[in-house]
Amino acid sequence: MKYYLVTLILIGLYACGANSELNKIEKDQFAEAKSLYASNCASCHGQQMAMFVDRNWKHGSDPDSLALSIKKGYPDDGMPAFEALFSEEQVQELVKYITYGIDNRESFSFDDPFNPDTIFETDGLKYRLELISDEVDVPWGYAFLPDNSMLITDISGELYHRSVEGELQEIGNVPEVVHAGQGGLMDVELDPDFETNNLVYISYSKGKDDKQTTAVIRAKLGEKQLEDVTEIFEALPYLSTRHHYGGRLEFDPDGYLMITVGDRGRRDDNPQSLENHCGKVHRINSDGSIPQDNPFVGQANAMESIYSYGHRNPQGLIYDADRGIMWEHEHGPRGGDELNIVRKGENFGWPVVSFGINYNGTTFTNKTEMEGMTEPEKYWVPSIAPCGMALVYSDLYPEWKGDLLIGSLRFKYVTKVSEDMSEVSMLKNIGRVRNVKLDREGYIYVSVEEPGAIYKLIPILEN
Repeated sequence: MKYYLVTLILIGLYACGANSELNKIEKDQFAEAKSLYASNCASCHGQQMAMFVDRNWKHGSDPDSLALSIKKGYPDDGMPAFEALFSEEQVQELVKYITYGIDNRESFSFDDPFNPDTIFETDGLKYRLELISDEVDVPWGYAFLPDNSMLITDISGELYHRSVEGELQEIGNVPEVVHAGQGGLMDVELDPDFETNNLVYISYSKGKDDKQTTAVIRAKLGEKQLEDVTEIFEALPYLSTRHHYGGRLEFDPDGYLMITVGDRGRRDDNPQSLENHCGKVHRINSDGSIPQDNPFVGQANAMESIYSYGHRNPQGLIYDADRGIMWEHEHGPRGGDELNIVRKGENFGWPVVSFGINYNGTTFTNKTEMEGMTEPEKYWVPSIAPCGMALVYSDLYPEWKGDLLIGSLRFKYVTKVSEDMSEVSMLKNIGRVRNVKLDREGYIYVSVEEPGAIYKLIPILEN
């Protein structure tokens, strides 16, 4: 359902600056449509709908096309069909709501409601935001070079170097990506020995014969382009679906590269089978070879790169040096997002156990735990749609030290999770948060999309 019902539900539910007359019309005329959206769509597309401006309509924006899209869906892109859940009258109410939004989009102000000069306070720490870049449409992943400049991926397929002074330069010789659905150029990670070998690792959606998969390349970072590009990981099988790629990268303390791959929308086929790469966290050597102590090495009909399995769509991965653990989070369906500690050979249960339900409100399992399956450290109902994750280790944020920062695509905030799994939301309405990371100096960076921007959190430390 991700991304494609976004192209259906268009009007800003609480659009900043909407005039009062239009708000009254919305309230009186579209109450049922709003309720349908909140109950069935918000878990993927945001609690407050953002009206689309200058949107390219892949499947048409006339009433008949909109109704067809709602009823039949586009399963390969992750959007289910709703004809079994919505009556014809309800579909038509949604179509009217959408059409009203299109016709009146000029009556709404879409100025950024987020004021970068505002002083924020979270758990006793005051801070402000500094805009680092607004030139990348969807800053999916980024890494900090030794001089604290940045490598930034744009999901559409571009790789950029941003200098410390703020100059943005595109890096060439990036592999061709399939930018469709949730696919594109995803994460970027530096080699642990980058200062001596200049090696970088990039995940992306790769195409072959009208099908796609998650792949990872290793390359040397040149001044203007990637050099000696080598593919070191290719998830099998290739599939026609265009969602749940995973794609996060992280090195463990032993120098092994961890890679997440989503279930690719094949819930009942992939995550519980060791015969494919989908719905797994993988562990490989930096050259793509397999560590011989991986849990399924030598096992018949098993992919030897698998480190853990039973995952849905993991888009957060960070190593916690103080605790000696690898944190991972993943999207659930409608409810059931999870925060996990990845451990060797463990089965995290998807879809046999889950705290979520189908997007159309039906159930696929009544089990939330089972012997032999690892329970999450934390789960979210309703879904927050987690994406990106950082561990606060810096003395610049003493009140937050040891906490996890996790982006929310749905609610457009960052949630700060403490060791006891309590949480507090911060930076509300900043935008769909795609990633959170710390730079070489220990400052926190948050990237958002729609529109794309990267912010730096500047603590205000009182004497």
